[in-house]
Amino acid sequence: MLDAVVSRLPRPVRDPLYRHKELVKFAVVGGTTFVIDTGLFLGLKHSVLETKPTVSKVIATLVATIVSYVLNREWSFRTRGGRVRHHEAALFFLISGIGIAVTVAPLDISRYLLHLTTPNVSPFTQEVADFVSAQVIGTLLAMAFRWWAFRRFVFPHADARPRMPKDEIDLAAAELLGDVWPLIDEPDDLLDSDERRPADPAQAPARDDTEDPVGRR
Repeated sequence: MLDAVVSRLPRPVRDPLYRHKELVKFAVVGGTTFVIDTGLFLGLKHSVLETKPTVSKVIATLVATIVSYVLNREWSFRTRGGRVRHHEAALFFLISGIGIAVTVAPLDISRYLLHLTTPNVSPFTQEVADFVSAQVIGTLLAMAFRWWAFRRFVFPHADARPRMPKDEIDLAAAELLGDVWPLIDEPDDLLDSDERRPADPAQAPARDDTEDPVGRR
C-alpha cells in the first residue's frame, strides 16, 4: 500500500522524499515502533501493571528501542556507520535511554505535577491525558532527539558501509513493477539517470568495436 501511494505522488512531492530518504525511513521505523510501544504500554497498564503507568511505559519503550536499533541499523541508516559494532550499539542504547527519559517526562508531569489522575479527574480524562502526554508529546520529543543524536554520535559517517550487490537487482525489478519506493534506498545519482540519458541515440557516445572481443578476428 505504501509503495502504491508513493508511486502516485506528483514529482514535486516525490523529489523531497528521495532527497531526505534517511528521514523518511527513520519516520517509518518510528511509526512501527510507536505501534509496538503503544500496544505494550496500554496492555501492561491495563493488566499486570495497572497501578504503575510509568513502569509500563519504560518496559514498552525498552522493547520498542530494541526493535528500533535493528531496523535503524539495517534500513534507515544502512550505509552510515564509522564505529565498531559494540561501540555503536552501546551509544545507541545510551542515547535511547536518554530518549526514554524524554518520553516519560511528559507523563510524569501529567500525572504527578498537573495531577491529571483519578480522583482529581474522571477515568476518561486520565486516559486521554496519559495517551497525549506519553504517546504523542513524549514520542515526538524523543524522536526529534534521537534523529539528531543517532546521526551525530551513533552513525556519524555517511557511506561508511557498502551497499549490498542485490540492491541493483531490486532496483531493476522495482522499476519494471512500477514500484518506486525501493528507489529511496538508492543514491541520488541513480534517481535521475533517466534524465541524463541522451534522448537522441545520435548523441550517445560512439561504440568502439575494437574493444569488443567478439568483433576481433
